[in-house]
Amino acid sequence: MRRLLIALPVVLVLLVAPAAYAGGWATVGLSSTPAGTQPGAPWSVDITVLQHGQTPLEGVQPAVTITSGDASKTFAAKPTGKPGVYRAEVVFPTAGKWNYQVDDGFISGRPHTFPAVQIGALASAPAAPSTSDDGGPSLIWLVPGLALLFGAVFLVARDRRRPHQPQAA
Repeated sequence: MRRLLIALPVVLVLLVAPAAYAGGWATVGLSSTPAGTQPGAPWSVDITVLQHGQTPLEGVQPAVTITSGDASKTFAAKPTGKPGVYRAEVVFPTAGKWNYQVDDGFISGRPHTFPAVQIGALASAPAAPSTSDDGGPSLIWLVPGLALLFGAVFLVARDRRRPHQPQAA
């Protein structure tokens, strides 16, 4: 019985934690990359935000953040009128290698990152439209969680198989 009382909270945590995280992710697709953009010129990009990679998200406030060294700028995206599609006008102030990421406006603090791009001199040919590599919730906890779940089930099952022995008074 004592083992059951120990295993029960573990099982409950494993069942409740994924449910709390369910529904809490979105994908971001970009209409273009900034490759080929010149310093000071606008990069007009449409951002498509999809909950679970399928349902267009309306009413969110996505933003594009660019960084190079200590320099950082954020550009808010505005709705385009199409469900889940927002447009940002991004201006890279100087030539050089820039990182860019998109806050989908749905789950802030987990930005969608994209490969760094050279702005201005040495710019490469424009790349095909891309999507972030953030395909949803992290599965890093899946293996340890399943191991704990199976361990708890094993302890409960093992406890039930033992014959009950009356205790001496």
